[in-house]
Amino acid sequence: MSDHNSVISTVVLDHLDATQVDQLTQLLNGATDFDGVRPLSEHAWLHLRTGESGLHIIGFFNDWDVNGVDSSHIAGYAHVDVTDLVEGTSVELVVAPESRNAGMGRALVEQALKLSPDGRLRLWAHGLTTGAQSLADSLGFVLSRSLWQMRRSLFAPLPPAEIPSGVSVRTFDPETDIPGVLAVNARAFANLPDQGGWTKTDILTRLKESWFNAEGFFVAVDSDTDAIIGFHWTKVHGSGGHGSDHSHEAIGEVYVLAVDPQHRVPGLGRALSALGLAYLRSLGLRQAMLYVDSSNERAIALYESLKFVHWDTDVMYRRPI
Repeated sequence: MSDHNSVISTVVLDHLDATQVDQLTQLLNGATDFDGVRPLSEHAWLHLRTGESGLHIIGFFNDWDVNGVDSSHIAGYAHVDVTDLVEGTSVELVVAPESRNAGMGRALVEQALKLSPDGRLRLWAHGLTTGAQSLADSLGFVLSRSLWQMRRSLFAPLPPAEIPSGVSVRTFDPETDIPGVLAVNARAFANLPDQGGWTKTDILTRLKESWFNAEGFFVAVDSDTDAIIGFHWTKVHGSGGHGSDHSHEAIGEVYVLAVDPQHRVPGLGRALSALGLAYLRSLGLRQAMLYVDSSNERAIALYESLKFVHWDTDVMYRRPI
C-alpha cells in the first residue's frame, strides 16, 4: 500500500501508447478482480484500448516515473470525455485497490474538473459502492441518474418470437445496414445522448471487437418498404470461447434493443427480444443481462415481463453549478 503521506501527481494525456495501454489494462483487470465489477463502461474501455479518444488522466505517487515503469506503480486512472456540449463533461475513474483511501480518487476528479470547459462534470460509478458515494459527497456531487443492470436465466422458458404482421427479420449486413440502424438508434434514444448520439465510427469500432457476431444482430424491416424499423444487437462477453477476452463466465447481453418511434409496431420489441434470447441460449450460455435507465418504465415493464430482474445499479453524480 502506498504511503498516505506520499505526494499525489497526475498527468493528462490525449494519446496512450501501447505500453501505457498495457499498464492501464493491468490496473483495470486488478480492480475488476478485487471489486467484482468493471470500473469503466464499454464506451470508456474502448477509448482506452485504442489510446485515442478522450483525455486520459494517470495518477501516481511521488515514486512513479512517468517515462515508463512497472504498472503496479500506477495508482489511478480516469477517462474524461469533454465532447458532449449538452450534458457536459463526463468522467469515469479507477483507483488501484492497494492505493485507496489515500486521496487518489479525489485528485483524479479535481483534475477532471480543471479539464471541463464550463465547470460541469458528470461522475459515473459502476455499482452502488460506499467509496463512490463518499467521494461524491466530499466533492459536493449529488445523485443524478441511475442505470439498472437486469438479469435472467436462460434455462427458464423463453417466450415465442411472434413476428408482427408486415414485418420481416433478418441478420445485420454491415455493408448496407449501418445508416438505417443509426437512424433508428438516434430516434429511439433521443433522450439519451450517450446512446442516441452514436455515429458510424462508433458502430465500426464495435464491429471490430472480438465479440462481434452478425448472427446475433437482428434487424426488423418493413415488409413493404424494406426500411429498418427496429433492431436487437446481442453481445457475448466473458470466457467460454465466444470471442471475448474477459475472465468471468460467459454471459449474454441484450446489448441494444431499439424500435423506431416513428414506426411503432405492437409486439415488435418483445419479438426482437425473444429472438435474441433464443440465439444466446443456442450458444450454451446460462444467463442474459442488460442495462436500462431506471426512469424508463416502459422498457423495464417489457424486461420484467421477459423475467428479467434488477441485479445491480450504476449511478451518475453531478456537481451543481
